[in-house]
Amino acid sequence: MKTDYKVGDLVYDADIYDGLNTVLADLEFYREWLPQNKDAKTLELCCGTGRLTIPIAKDGYNISGVDYTASMLKRAKEKASQAGLKINFIEADIRALHLQEKFDLIFLPFNSIHHLYKNEDLFEALVTIRNHLKDNGLFLLDCFNPNIRYIVEKEKKQQIIAEYTTNDGRKVLIKQSMCYENATQINRIKWHYFIDSKFHSTQNMDMRLFFPQELDSYFKQAGFNIIHKFGDFTGEAFNNDSEKQIYVLALKAE
Repeated sequence: MKTDYKVGDLVYDADIYDGLNTVLADLEFYREWLPQNKDAKTLELCCGTGRLTIPIAKDGYNISGVDYTASMLKRAKEKASQAGLKINFIEADIRALHLQEKFDLIFLPFNSIHHLYKNEDLFEALVTIRNHLKDNGLFLLDCFNPNIRYIVEKEKKQQIIAEYTTNDGRKVLIKQSMCYENATQINRIKWHYFIDSKFHSTQNMDMRLFFPQELDSYFKQAGFNIIHKFGDFTGEAFNNDSEKQIYVLALKAE
């Protein structure tokens, strides 16, 4: 997304992204909320390389995916083709999406909301979602529950967060450092990449943090009712110790 804060290009390298993001702990949660009618329309926002889109499509659901990054969508289309699936993947900014159709379910997974850095970005995206959601549809998303103690502790030094080999044979090691900005609520995360045992680059992975009561208020202000708020993907109710904020939202009746 075009913004004053940028995520590094290497973060969007499809092979490096897929090697880093192999866990599907969230897939079953989103599956549980899919429409019973598989022909109903489902839309995944910020779908990346199809980590969730493709398994859901394999189950026979009518799902489309939107992402801003061409390299991610190229890989998503390749994976869908290899699986014999026809999925409508759309390259677009979710703040300015105009698909001329409405959906029974829209979901914004994998902490993607944290890359809406300003309130204007968030509300533009929420207007887009509202305009694409059927009156009786649901909007789901997940994000982190900010933990200031964790951030303060992790600011002290670089830490290894991942070490793996990509499908194209590169050995990747990522070290993370962070510094939280109070004024903007942005956790300035830097990922230090080492490729094949050599330092490659330092890239930004900035994330805007949303505090629980703040985010509840924003959704209500944008015209949504909070149907459920969970603290993890097992469906445990949100509480003080929850690492996640996971929402099931519906449009407010006019």
